[in-house]
Amino acid sequence: MVESEICLRNKGSAMLVHPDYRGRVSEDWFQPAFWGDRARPVSSGGRGAAWFVEAGDSRLVLREYRRGGMMAKLARHTYFFSRESEVRSFAEFRLLYRLEAMALPVPRPVAAWYRKQSPIQYQAAILIERLEGVVPLADQIAETPTEGWEKLGATIRRFHDAGVMHADLNCYNVLVRDDQYFLIDFDKSRLLGQGSPASWQRANLDRFARSLVKVAGEEARRRVWDSFMNGYNKGKAS
Repeated sequence: MVESEICLRNKGSAMLVHPDYRGRVSEDWFQPAFWGDRARPVSSGGRGAAWFVEAGDSRLVLREYRRGGMMAKLARHTYFFSRESEVRSFAEFRLLYRLEAMALPVPRPVAAWYRKQSPIQYQAAILIERLEGVVPLADQIAETPTEGWEKLGATIRRFHDAGVMHADLNCYNVLVRDDQYFLIDFDKSRLLGQGSPASWQRANLDRFARSLVKVAGEEARRRVWDSFMNGYNKGKAS
């Protein structure tokens, strides 16, 4: 267990809860129908599996884990269960918990949940705090100034220097608020540690470059890439 996390179990299901939400979260929180008109689908990115929800004074994001591609035709909502430490919601919760402690710009994890559907299958969901006043980078590419791209490059460098390998670094998983940049959706991401081989960092940047091309076109990527890499190569953001 991560230090201070709370683990609750109930007949084939389990939850991890952030200490700040002790005594508040129940299994019902992971069901979109429970929230009624307090839940609103997230419109950009994803696979239609995320909702903005309001829990009293707390504004959260609920995200179900769903498969994409060909596997979605076979098992859209379930994953193979090997051991609890590899459950995707638990792994993402624990990674976010560590990144928050490292003062990296990520949303705070609230709780993670999974339920075994059979001895070898499970379904899962996660709750995180909603970042206020943010928009996806995908919606801001044309409006982002040179210094913004430099700041984003420096932000990505902070994650890389900390050994954070984001599994899906794309324009929808970068959120923007003024001159601040945040990364979200750390499913399948890993903390590799300092001193790891640098090849994954280049692959990470290449993935982000492909996302820029897909969203805004090659001309837009060429226009911003030098500024982005200038910020990245300067080292950690202050």
